[in-house]
Amino acid sequence: MGPRYDHLSTAANAALRPGAPRLWAMTPEPRLTPEQVRGSVQATLDAFLAEQAGILADISADLVPFTAWLSDLVAGGKRLRPAFCVWAYLGSGGEDLESGLRAAASLEMLQACALVHDDVMDDSDMRRGKPAAHRRFATMHRGSGWLGSAERFGDGSAILLGDLCLSWADELLYRSGFAPEEMARAKVVYDRMRTELMAGQYLDLLEQARGGGSIERAMLVVRYKSAKYTIERPLHLGAVLAGADDAHVAALSDYGLPLGEAFQLRDDVLGVFGDPEVTGKPAGDDLREGKRTLLVATAMAQATAEQAAHLREGLGDPHLGAAAIDEMRAIIRATGAVDEVEAVISTRTAEAIEALDHADLSADARIALEQLAVAATARSL
Repeated sequence: MGPRYDHLSTAANAALRPGAPRLWAMTPEPRLTPEQVRGSVQATLDAFLAEQAGILADISADLVPFTAWLSDLVAGGKRLRPAFCVWAYLGSGGEDLESGLRAAASLEMLQACALVHDDVMDDSDMRRGKPAAHRRFATMHRGSGWLGSAERFGDGSAILLGDLCLSWADELLYRSGFAPEEMARAKVVYDRMRTELMAGQYLDLLEQARGGGSIERAMLVVRYKSAKYTIERPLHLGAVLAGADDAHVAALSDYGLPLGEAFQLRDDVLGVFGDPEVTGKPAGDDLREGKRTLLVATAMAQATAEQAAHLREGLGDPHLGAAAIDEMRAIIRATGAVDEVEAVISTRTAEAIEALDHADLSADARIALEQLAVAATARSL
């Protein structure tokens, strides 16, 4: 069956550059709405954290901030990873929706680990519109008049909080309700996903230390820090929990990998040009942090000597003001890098959606995964 581009919504069209193939919109609607996925995942996380809060409180009242601040971090959000997981589960023949949703919720706890650690590595101030965990711990230290460095205390405490999230992610997955043989296959995917995530995080740090400049290395970071972890592996996890064979699981990569890359590239554009009200982080924060993304690598490759020197001088300067950020944004736009990255986003998204025509999935899963592709890549600046 060939690709279908007959009736495309405005939102889906907006995800693609002019002249690119259009995404198609199919009816009827899937049986499980995004709101239902988000609500179920939130309820699972709330109940789990309430249980863990009791365990920690029995150890010491001083541990209350761990679950209190973590509850803030996991409240709301797009829940893309659980959605990809549960739709791969249902689309591959899975029938125990309750267990599938519980397993999918474990991915949000893994994401919490990644966010807390990422903020420490990037020395970020904000996350989802609130102070990052390490900043909260440092503020508590200063306000209490404790000894030593508030910043070092904040970093160390946040690292422990992230480690706890990693442990709790396993616990949530193993308590999801699946049989031991299903869980054994799932653990292979889960373990590989965590290895790839940590490898991608290190490669990201390495690119910043090296000063970036390589488009190939920037895309390697995209693939391992985000694309696999955000979309491909959650799809695989859902499929193996449904009992899918290796060929079926591998075929899901034709959708998951290009879409995962498009998702991260959209995030990279938002990290430079995004509205703080949308991103929950200060405007231009990726420039202050010196992120060596495809956007930056492309701009550097196409910049004049003067433009490149200006970008190199500003990248990674934590004290960049609004005017300096605006000037760097203007240079990046002038090089044509934004248009090139937008073209890649459009192409990768179209590739992913076309792959759904060849996937052995239920009809409502294909509809849901098409809609998720748009939601993941058509986010507003």
